[in-house]
Amino acid sequence: MPDATFQYLLRLLTPMIAKQDTWMRKAITPEQRLIATLRFLATGRAFQDLKFSTGISPQALGYIIPDTCKAIISCLKNEYMKFPRTQEEWLDIAEDFEQLWHFPNCGGALDGKHIRITPPRGSGSFYFNYKGFHSIVLMALVNAHYEFIMVDIGSNGRVSDGGVLEQTVFLNKLKQKRLNLPHNGQTKKGYNFVFVADEAFALQEHVIKPFPQRDLNMSKKKYNYRLSRARRIVENAFGILANRFRVLHTAINLRIDKIDLVVYACCMLHNFLRRRHGLHYMPTNSVDHEDLQLGTIIPGEWRTQQAPLTELEPSAPRNASFSAKDNREQYMHYFNGEGAVPWQNRMVR
Repeated sequence: MPDATFQYLLRLLTPMIAKQDTWMRKAITPEQRLIATLRFLATGRAFQDLKFSTGISPQALGYIIPDTCKAIISCLKNEYMKFPRTQEEWLDIAEDFEQLWHFPNCGGALDGKHIRITPPRGSGSFYFNYKGFHSIVLMALVNAHYEFIMVDIGSNGRVSDGGVLEQTVFLNKLKQKRLNLPHNGQTKKGYNFVFVADEAFALQEHVIKPFPQRDLNMSKKKYNYRLSRARRIVENAFGILANRFRVLHTAINLRIDKIDLVVYACCMLHNFLRRRHGLHYMPTNSVDHEDLQLGTIIPGEWRTQQAPLTELEPSAPRNASFSAKDNREQYMHYFNGEGAVPWQNRMVR
């Protein structure tokens, strides 16, 4: 983080994290509090290690870091993670997806990420996931610029991604048609406004996913390719997030409510730095990109720099339920018609 950006963030946070001196001791300054928090998020080091570089006791860090994370969320959320509330804002997101990733009428890429934790005492297998470790789930919706526009944190890792989505306020409002999405008269070709997801999620009126890999014809391959290009945005956003905030590569040893604050603050800072220092924070080679001549994917640096192999394994197949509102046929015909652009004859994973 450049010094000017650090100073800007410090000015925003100071009214919320500054404490008053007492006759017994001087308070830890806002600058020390912010430095300690950013160092913890960037390195994931234990409080016992951080006490040597910050000069703050582990006991104090246990209060300071969650408190500062809460202040970061409060200061940045209205500007750097503003959830769309109007049809015009949704259409702006869809325009970006169509311009950058050639997928029309898309309001975001949806996926979940397991955040490794040290489980609470007595929790048993409640947080134990199918990848073989204890976790909570970060469910996120990401726009075409790798920025989070919605996050839901805290569901136990034992629940599948589709099950986590069912518990979110986002899906509840989506089913009740309270998100103010563009109606079909405002969308391209009159198709439903959709969110792209992977095989772990159930098809719904506004949630779309790939065709199964069996019995794929050329039309379905084109559709899967286009959807995969758009959905890969959320994978790369998670990868960059964990690569910049290495605390997400460790088993976070805090209370669950404090872990929620830490993860939420990381997402907020990701958006903040992505918008203010795009290429410095996220160079071009840090994300997946395509070799159009060979038709192959060149993995982003975050994939090679991740430590746990379990994070790189594909999701286990799930038998998601099918909805009567299957929009895939419409989009398949669109990609094979006048909406088609050059593509490679292979499915991109």
